Amino acid sequence: MDPIAAFSPDYFTARQRFRDAADRQGWAVESHPIAATGPNGEPLTIDVAATPEMSHEKTLILSSGVHGVEGPFGSAVQLGLIERWGRTPPIRCVMIHAVNPFGFAHRRRFNEENVDQNRNFLLPGQDYGGSPDGYAELDSILNPRRPPPRVDPFPLRAVWNVMRHGLPKLKQAIAAGQYDHPKGIFFGGSGPSESHRILAAHFPRWLGQSRRVVHFDYHTGLGARGAVKLLLDTELTNHRRRQLTDWFGADTFEVCHHDGLAYDARGGFGLWCEAVAGDRDYLFACTEFGTYGPISMLGGLKRENQAYHWCKPNAPSTERAKRELAELFCPAAAEWRERVVNRSWSLVDAAVTGLSAT
Repeated sequence: MDPIAAFSPDYFTARQRFRDAADRQGWAVESHPIAATGPNGEPLTIDVAATPEMSHEKTLILSSGVHGVEGPFGSAVQLGLIERWGRTPPIRCVMIHAVNPFGFAHRRRFNEENVDQNRNFLLPGQDYGGSPDGYAELDSILNPRRPPPRVDPFPLRAVWNVMRHGLPKLKQAIAAGQYDHPKGIFFGGSGPSESHRILAAHFPRWLGQSRRVVHFDYHTGLGARGAVKLLLDTELTNHRRRQLTDWFGADTFEVCHHDGLAYDARGGFGLWCEAVAGDRDYLFACTEFGTYGPISMLGGLKRENQAYHWCKPNAPSTERAKRELAELFCPAAAEWRERVVNRSWSLVDAAVTGLSAT
């Protein structure tokens, strides 16, 4: 499939194409509805397509749309691979389409409860409470209680705060996950979200009898435009470092840390998946592709969140904020789309080769 043709204009088109492609190729398809609905009351679902063989000891998992507005990219990667592999994938594969279907359908990063799904997967015993040092001080800047203005002073205020605090400290304070401001950005929720509960009910079954798993979770936003980084939630053992270097290259991965590309976040999907996997050899990588600069990204998130909470759904300012956010997380430029999908497919090829050889 042509990489650009794999992109869909909206959640409903992407879901139907994903289902149809998996059905044509004889994959097992299941749909899990959520209570929230689309912009016009349409039903929303998390869809899963899997090769029928459940006893294989090696499995590749590909998940998309944890951050809803990033879903078009991950969906394009998944659709293209199903079409490319056909009925006989080179390895057992499970694809989870639109972990956050509400955000995908409504062009939001967050879900119907304003929850950032990648801050919601706390482990048993962890508290859905608290905020990073500095978040409360920045709340009035990040989460103003009014509609977004035509001319937003946020970029200047953001630059001033970067100069004052330094980008690593500011990034950690803002994006690590907060649980005290329900209408704020990067809110992790007050308990497991519906998507969290659905995955908890079915994830062990999707793992089947696999003993070795590679899991790519597709994201966009961080890093240089079109560049990829595999972000890991756990410290690297020597074995894991050698594996990643041999399979993907020495410069393709890093452990999430506030001094690097990402940040130390609570409630991450990856740590939860690895906990559910138990004693399996489970390699989870947040596969992150860069789009625009961090101040532009943060400003777009702030404005969309303002519009969502303080404007009518059909207001011009709401539509403007959603269009901006969609472009920030999934640029329309053909060169970006072709590059990131082809690079994603290459990483999958390398993972399949590595799993098959060991």
